[in-house]
Amino acid sequence: MKTEVKKLAAVKNKDLSASLEDYLEAIFNLSKDSSVARSRDIAKALGVSRASVTSALRALKQKRLVNYKPYDYVTLTDGGRCAAAKVVQKHKILKSFFEDVLGIETDVAQQAACKAEHNLGAKVIARLLHFIEFVTENSEDSRNFASEFKKFCKIRSKNNSKTKGKTGK
Repeated sequence: MKTEVKKLAAVKNKDLSASLEDYLEAIFNLSKDSSVARSRDIAKALGVSRASVTSALRALKQKRLVNYKPYDYVTLTDGGRCAAAKVVQKHKILKSFFEDVLGIETDVAQQAACKAEHNLGAKVIARLLHFIEFVTENSEDSRNFASEFKKFCKIRSKNNSKTKGKTGK
């Protein structure tokens, strides 16, 4: 546990841009099964050029987050795996909030999570996780707040649609 805390502290000081976090997340996801990723697969996953991948991999290597040699597989270092896991966790929490609590469609929730994951701090993410747990678990009086909120949104949307239709806006 103490080793993980040290790794997290080290990663925190690396000042990763949103772009580099995206690369770490892509490498993490691509290397789940085989523990390695290829630059062409990273380029495809992110919709970027191979030259962009090479540039990002060099920056991540300099920060000691990946093991990278040209024309070879890419692997995450322990620190890189830790940093990538944090990004993936933030993404999952945000997607869950957008989808499970707010009732937003999966593809829209996915895109919103991608945008928000880089800008929200650890305190906000932690609080969102607690909120998700609070509203998705049944309370003592058997109320499921997330489900009730989704119903409320449907009713509100229908009412807004009717109002817009009547006013011509």
